[in-house]
Amino acid sequence: MEGLSEQRLFIGVGTLTFGEKNYMNQKTRTLYLLFALATLTAVAQKPEVFSTKEGAIQGYDPVAFFKEGKPVIGKKELTYLYKDATWHFSTQENLNAFISDPERFAPQYGGYCAYGTASGHKSPTQPETWTIVDNKLYFNYNKDVQKLWNKDQKGLIGKANKNWPTVKKE
Repeated sequence: MEGLSEQRLFIGVGTLTFGEKNYMNQKTRTLYLLFALATLTAVAQKPEVFSTKEGAIQGYDPVAFFKEGKPVIGKKELTYLYKDATWHFSTQENLNAFISDPERFAPQYGGYCAYGTASGHKSPTQPETWTIVDNKLYFNYNKDVQKLWNKDQKGLIGKANKNWPTVKKE
């Protein structure tokens, strides 16, 4: 390749090299670049629902927060796929309730931190930081953040509701 000029385009894990024998035109190179950027963007996005290897909201039963007033771990045999996340339930009754009205029981902001959503970003949560406000379930990042959340829940809910349409896409 002596005397050949080279252009290199870095795409994620590889490099495409274009020399004088260029079989790809500018349009094709642009399409490769757009595809690479779209792929990197998709990989960087967090899902709409906060999930771990244990499932949505770390495998806890969302209905139990309403019915039992505490975090209850769900069973692996009682699951339901909702918003591309696997939700676990402690009883068949709770599973049936969720299936019949998931919007009623699913946590706000996909189970991400309500305080973080009010601030414009997604943050993971801990099940012991739960709160029910106006019959809606909210979580926070940790107990310290929950203390900040408790000082102005209504105001922060307003901010989070406004931010969520944009934040959930990030």
